[in-house]
Amino acid sequence: DAGSKHKVSMVFRKLPGVSASGMGLRLSQKFVFLLFLSGLVTLCFGALFFLPDSVRLKRIFLSKTETPPVTVGSGSENDAREHLKRPKDQEHPLSRKPDLSLSRSRAESVSERATVVDHHGADTDTFSYAKFKRCLLKPPLGRDYGKPSDPNTNERREKVKEMMKFAWDNYKLYAWGKNELRPLTRNGHLGNMFGGLKGASIIDSLDTLYIMGLMDEYNDAKEWVQTSLDLNSNGEASLFEVNIRYVGGLLSAYYLTGEEVFKSKVLELGEKLLPAFNTPTGIPRGVINLGSGTSWSWGWASAGSSILAEFGTLHLEFVHLSELSANPIYTEKVMNIRKLLNKIEKPHGLYPNFLSPVSGNWVQHHVSIGGLGDSFYEYLIKSFLMSDKTDGDAKKMYYSALEAIEANLVQKSPGGLTYMAEWRGGILDHKMGHLACFSGGMIGIGADDGVPEKRQHYLDLAAEITHTCHESYTRSATKLGPEAFRFDGGGEATATRLSDRYYILRPEVIESYMYMWRLTHDPKYREWGWEAVEALEQHCRVEAGFSGIRDVYTTTASHDNMQQSFFLSETLKYLYLLFSDDDLLPLEDWVFNTEAHPLPIIRKSCLQDEATQDKTVAE
Repeated sequence: DAGSKHKVSMVFRKLPGVSASGMGLRLSQKFVFLLFLSGLVTLCFGALFFLPDSVRLKRIFLSKTETPPVTVGSGSENDAREHLKRPKDQEHPLSRKPDLSLSRSRAESVSERATVVDHHGADTDTFSYAKFKRCLLKPPLGRDYGKPSDPNTNERREKVKEMMKFAWDNYKLYAWGKNELRPLTRNGHLGNMFGGLKGASIIDSLDTLYIMGLMDEYNDAKEWVQTSLDLNSNGEASLFEVNIRYVGGLLSAYYLTGEEVFKSKVLELGEKLLPAFNTPTGIPRGVINLGSGTSWSWGWASAGSSILAEFGTLHLEFVHLSELSANPIYTEKVMNIRKLLNKIEKPHGLYPNFLSPVSGNWVQHHVSIGGLGDSFYEYLIKSFLMSDKTDGDAKKMYYSALEAIEANLVQKSPGGLTYMAEWRGGILDHKMGHLACFSGGMIGIGADDGVPEKRQHYLDLAAEITHTCHESYTRSATKLGPEAFRFDGGGEATATRLSDRYYILRPEVIESYMYMWRLTHDPKYREWGWEAVEALEQHCRVEAGFSGIRDVYTTTASHDNMQQSFFLSETLKYLYLLFSDDDLLPLEDWVFNTEAHPLPIIRKSCLQDEATQDKTVAE
C-alpha cells in the first residue's frame, strides 16, 4: 500500500548511494541491505524476549491480563511424587472437593502437569479432614487449651492473652481490613509487600485468636475472610511474605478448624504464586504481580539474584498445598529448588545468600544465619520433621549445613558468649542479627535426630545461643534487644551503630525461649519470657496498640508507629505457648512455619492405612 511504500522510501533515503525509489539498487546491494535489516530485527526481538533478565521489558508489552505460561522446573515428576504420594481418601462429608479448575489463561499450559495421577476411583484426589484429625497423636488444643496448673504461670498466660485482645481490638477499631495498625496516628497501613492483598493482620491472627480461645474475635476474622478477602489483586507482591503470612495463615486456620473457606481461599492464592517459578532454573524470582503473573527480582538484590531465605522458605506451605489440592505441581516446584541446591557447589559447605535464577549459580559469597539466609535452614529441619521424619534429603542437607555453620560461623566471644558471625567471602563479620536468634530454637528441635553422640552437644549449643540473645536484651536500657549486635570494638552483644538500635516487635528471641522451654523445662526460659512481657508493656504499649521503638538503649521512647502483623502471629503466640502446657499444639504433631503458623506433620502411612480401612469397610 502507499503508506508502506512511503516507509520503505524513507529508509532507503537514509542509506548512502541509494535512490529514493529504490530502483537504483544492484542485486548485491539488495542482499546486503536485507541481511542487515533481518539481523537488526532479530537482535531487537532477542533483546526483548529471549535474554534472561528481560522480564521488566516484557512487562511493557504484556497486557495486565495476559499471563505467561506456568511451567514446571527441571525437577523430576517422579522424584516429587515419590516424596509426596497422595492418600486415597474418601471425601469428608463436611468438606466439598476443592475446585481445581484454573483460570482460562493458565489452564491449558498446566493441564498436563496438574492432572492428578494414579487414579483408583473418583475419591482418590480428595483430602479428608476427618482422616487427618484421626492421624494426629494428640488433640491440637490439649487439655483445656493448654491451661497450666500453676496459678502464677496461668496469670502470666492470661496477661499475654489480654495483650493480644488489646492489640486486636485496636486494629479492629482503627485499621480493620488494612494490613497493619498505626497505633499513634490511629489509622491503617497497607504497604507494598502484599501486591494489593489486604487484611494481613487478620490472616496472621486467625490461629492465635483460635488457640487463645478468643472466639468472638476469631469469628469476626473468619467472617472477614469469607466476605472481604479479595485475591484478585493486580499489584507487586513479595512471594516470600505472601507465602509465609497469607498461605501459611490460611493453611493453619484450615487445619485447626476444618472451615472450608480457608481451604478454598488458600488454594486460589497458591495457584497465583506459581508463575514466579517461570525461570530457566525453576528458582523463583522474589517479586510477582498476582494479577498478570509476571515476576522479577528485587532491584536491590545483587545482579538480579533470588534470595536464599525467600526461595528456600516455601517448602512447608507448598507441600501442604499439594496435600490439600491433590495437585503435585506445588511439591514439584519446591523439590526442583532442592535438586538444584544439591547439585551446585557450596563454598566450604555453606549456602550463600544470593543465587541467580537464570544461571543457577551463586552471585556472591555472603553467608548469614540472620537476614537473607535464616529461614532456609529452619525449613530444612522442619521439612524433615513435617514429613514424619521420612524426608531423608532434608535431613542430610540440614545436618551438613549445620556442620559447615559450626566450622565457619559459630564463634565464642572473649566474654564467653557463643554467637553466629556472618561470612563474606571467607572474612568473618562479627555481627549477629536479631533475626538469627531463631537459631537457638532451630538447633534445639533438631538435636534428637542427628548423630546420637551429638545430641547433648546440639542442646548445649542451642542453649548457648539463646543465652547470648537474652544477653542482647538484658544489656539494653529497655530490656528489649536491638536489630543487630556486635562482638568487636570492645563491646559484646550490643549494637554499636545507631541504625541497629531499633526493635520492631520481633519474635525470634522469644521463639527460642519457647522451644528451649519445651525441650528442657528449665524455668529460666519462662522467666526470660516474662521479662520480655514486662518490657513490651512498659516501652511498646501505647494508648491504641503496640508500637516498635527506635532505640532500645534509651528509656525515653521514640515509637515507630507500627503494630507489625507478625507481633500478633508470632511474638504473642510464642509467649502464650511459653506459659501454656506442652499439650497446646504439641510438637509431636505440629511444625511452625517461619511466621509461627502451625502446620501438621504429614503421616502418610497413617493416611494410607485409614484409606485401606475405609476401602475394606466399603467392600
